[in-house]
Amino acid sequence: MVSPHPMLRLDGVTVRFGDRTALDAVDLEVAEHESVCVLGPSGSGKSTLLRVVAGLQRADAGGVFLAGRDRTAAPAHRRGVGLMFQDHQLFPQRDVGGNVAFGLRMRKAGRAEQERTVAELLDLVGLPGAQRRAVTALSGGEQQRVALARALAPRPDLLMLDEPLGQLDRSLRERLVVELRELFHRLGTTVLAVTHDQAEAFALADRVVVMRDGRIAQTGTPLEVWQRPASEFVARFLGFENVVTATVRGETADTPWGTVPVPAGSAPGACRLLVRPAGVRLTPAADGLPCTVAARTFRGTHVTLLLEPARGPRLEAACALRDAPEPGTEVGAAFTASEVVLLPGG
Repeated sequence: MVSPHPMLRLDGVTVRFGDRTALDAVDLEVAEHESVCVLGPSGSGKSTLLRVVAGLQRADAGGVFLAGRDRTAAPAHRRGVGLMFQDHQLFPQRDVGGNVAFGLRMRKAGRAEQERTVAELLDLVGLPGAQRRAVTALSGGEQQRVALARALAPRPDLLMLDEPLGQLDRSLRERLVVELRELFHRLGTTVLAVTHDQAEAFALADRVVVMRDGRIAQTGTPLEVWQRPASEFVARFLGFENVVTATVRGETADTPWGTVPVPAGSAPGACRLLVRPAGVRLTPAADGLPCTVAARTFRGTHVTLLLEPARGPRLEAACALRDAPEPGTEVGAAFTASEVVLLPGG
């Protein structure tokens, strides 16, 4: 989703720390009302990118444009952005209302406006009437909601989230990320978030940006990135392990596992080939690639099997709970072309 007049545009942004390049000529656009999540391993540059946009880190080259205006040299407090950190950074000496009203006081908003806005936002984030509560008495999830309300209070042009749910337990994170997405859509908020958690990013974002070594490795909707990773790096970062060298000939490929069907129209020649676990089907041992079930892992909605094939590297397969064989069982493996992705590189 790219607008002719994006809310945020990064133009060739480069940041160096000594000999290390943290951001390498990064171009990125975030449209108005869009939620973009930047994903990547530690050291990929995602947090540095956020700090450059916020004005907390100077760029060595390139430009930062917000709502069409060059804000590259503007100080953080003049950029019109909101920032919510992983550790909340609430003021323990102030109550909930005092924390949420902080940005409004900095803008010299009147008392009536402060009180009205604080009440509206606390209601929006699910803490109605909590103005007088001490922040030290709140749970982690409640503190997260207060931090969000505080970041939203000045009505920023762009809201930035730094590992927003990283300190919360998984069940609470899964619930809050759905609430956040609904809230941002309802308010029309433009969001730029960074996280290492792909499930969180895919649930929250309209568009995902995967970073590697200071560069953007892939950008697309969550579905596009999941279904068609652009490289082996992206595929492995997403948790896919069934990647091998292959040679495509027509509608099949020669691989260490034998012949694997590929999507129609696949380019011939050498490549790296990914089979998503859902594309590894279990068959009777005589009807497919002979394998032994080495291990199985319960995933809630399905079981992931680790298969030891008669030839080639280990395979991950996904199957329904009722169909999951015990470790040590002899099975066959067959492959589904629609779950095969051809990656660059031979």
